[in-house]
Amino acid sequence: MPTRLSIIQKRIIQNLYDNPIVVCDVSGKNPNVMFELGLRLAFDKPTVIVKDDKTSYSFDTSPIEHITYPRDLRFTQVVEFKQKLAEKVKATRQAANDPSYTTFLKHFGEFKVAKLEKKEVSGQEFIVEELRSLRQELRRANNSRPTWRPPPGANKPENTEIMEFVIPDTMTHNRRMELIDRVSQLPVSDAHLQNNTLRIPFSRDFNARNRNSLSQMVSEIITELSGIQI
Repeated sequence: MPTRLSIIQKRIIQNLYDNPIVVCDVSGKNPNVMFELGLRLAFDKPTVIVKDDKTSYSFDTSPIEHITYPRDLRFTQVVEFKQKLAEKVKATRQAANDPSYTTFLKHFGEFKVAKLEKKEVSGQEFIVEELRSLRQELRRANNSRPTWRPPPGANKPENTEIMEFVIPDTMTHNRRMELIDRVSQLPVSDAHLQNNTLRIPFSRDFNARNRNSLSQMVSEIITELSGIQI
């Protein structure tokens, strides 16, 4: 059965291939963004690249026009950027109607453009696949929901409860150590991992708002560290 990570990657790649035009912001040169831009350019599909005025050009993509916006997001300059971006998107869509149009790849010679194989499925199969994906999402949401109980075999200190979060099997050791380090910076103590479960003791004096806030922060950290493996 596909993991949540593989489902997300499948959707990203499918969208990169199917969308008629993609606007890619390479500000800060985020590795995920640069990888996705590389895929889109390999598909040789219409692409518009934007960046802030502090980010340098990357060598491989520098021949492609970049629409620049101010990092400090000054209003008048952002208005100008929006106008330029709108004009570029319209021009790119019109140019893409030409059968000889190329975003990047064919400027360097004749290449066989990468394609994704597709297969037709019945409406019932499509619905079953979507339901399966939804079930994966719901299962993850339920697993990330905090429960308040002590670790097996441990005596729960008086006036203390335990939050538990399920950690994906795919999270590497380095990411797990980073998880503990980052959670330890939150207003908690003695957070520890047991197999694939993160347990966080907290005081019963925490009101519901504080509990929800803590749960959300920890869930966001887990989601972030589950996305990129090293």
